[in-house]
Amino acid sequence: MNSFYSKEELLTLGLKHFGENVLISRKCSIYSPEKIEVGDNVKIDDFCILSGKISIGNNIHIAAYCGLFAGDAGIKIEDYAGISSRCTLYAISDDYSGRFLIGSCVPEETRNVISKKIILEKYSIIGASSVVLPGVIISEGAAVGANSLLIKSTEEWSIYVGSPAKKIKNRSKDLLMFVEKDDE
Repeated sequence: MNSFYSKEELLTLGLKHFGENVLISRKCSIYSPEKIEVGDNVKIDDFCILSGKISIGNNIHIAAYCGLFAGDAGIKIEDYAGISSRCTLYAISDDYSGRFLIGSCVPEETRNVISKKIILEKYSIIGASSVVLPGVIISEGAAVGANSLLIKSTEEWSIYVGSPAKKIKNRSKDLLMFVEKDDE
């Protein structure tokens, strides 16, 4: 048995849209599939969780054990972006200030839920075991090092590391020579 869904099986998942050459692991958990769009040449590995309004562009790899918690705010992943293993993206989160209760099992009126769209722009990459909080935009070409916590948006073509993540230097644009022909 193949560990990825066949094209025929993908049709039965109820995704809003999926393109050509899509590999989604049978061990991936998908919630609200009708809100999830997947482009061409996409691979989603084992033990990932996709939940809420998610738009995945073309030429994307989401490595094993990632969690994308989009809610209605959404997560948008543009072409050629990548998410390394064990990353977690929260477009929706509780307020942990101590002024409210937290968790989905407490009354709604006792919570303060923060819900803001996350965007990974073209050519961006998130290193293993990183966490992205609501409202963060990882700008075009930005790279985030492993074990980083993103609480603020990044600058284009920059490298960020740490908790919270801070810019350490600029990133080369040399990789663009491999895709300019595809984008024309």
